[in-house]
Amino acid sequence: MRKTAAALAVLLAAALTGCADSTDEGRPVESAQPTPQSPQVAPAEPETEPDPRTVPEFLARAEAAMAGQKGWTFAVKGREGLVLRGQESAATYTATVRRTTGDPWALHSTGTTLSKGVSKPEEIYVADGTVYVKKGTAGWEHGPLGAPEFADEVEDPLAALDAFRGYGDEVTFTAPEDGADGQGGEDGRVELRVRTAAGPLTGVRDQGVVQKALRELAPTLGQLRAAGVAAPDSAIAVGGVEESLVLDASTYRVTAHTFKCTFLIPHDGQRIRYEQEVTEWTSGAYQGTVVLPEGVREAL
Repeated sequence: MRKTAAALAVLLAAALTGCADSTDEGRPVESAQPTPQSPQVAPAEPETEPDPRTVPEFLARAEAAMAGQKGWTFAVKGREGLVLRGQESAATYTATVRRTTGDPWALHSTGTTLSKGVSKPEEIYVADGTVYVKKGTAGWEHGPLGAPEFADEVEDPLAALDAFRGYGDEVTFTAPEDGADGQGGEDGRVELRVRTAAGPLTGVRDQGVVQKALRELAPTLGQLRAAGVAAPDSAIAVGGVEESLVLDASTYRVTAHTFKCTFLIPHDGQRIRYEQEVTEWTSGAYQGTVVLPEGVREAL
């Protein structure tokens, strides 16, 4: 932990005393009095904020660091898939996200989904608490950011700061000075992490990070049940859920955010394996403005 101490220097003035000679005319004696000297104090060095040492402190510093720019650009890469009897069906997703930090904040994402060799463009806006989504040649859809089906469409790395606050004691971290080499972990970064081990869903479903994973699973699970997969939640197992948030060790800016989960869903004597992994990297500052295109609201 860095510490700043203000150095104080005090100069003491020596008091010099002298006497004037008396005369026969009886003039009063004049004595030289010590001249008072004011202590001189060296200017204090500016206080430096102590290094964060707890998860809430790291999150607060990260939030302040990211708020120091008008906005940020992020690169996103994700994968989602199902495996049954050795057969895999998967889709990949890449996007560029521009996200402002003002109040209210706004977001614009342009990306592409690739599934079974078919590429489909996707565009997303978040403005004034509303999500606007356009996939492929379909028209715009919209809904409140608070609705899970729309919130899950949005890849917002800064939302991870609030998510990690909500995880509480589930979160662990590795700070620079915790590295075995004394230089501070990998590349001197700070990594906050929350994870859940494999096991029955019933034993961990109340954990915050598992609740997030279940929201991600819900659309696919709904489709599976519509197709005849009748496994209740009590029969589903967690293969693992993990989320990490990486900060720059010197600026505390968010540099990467990763979320991944695996669920095992029983069906016809087999288990369907659901997997998802999404990573967002901070590309740099964004000085532009996110504005919903004209005509979008009117067309809805």
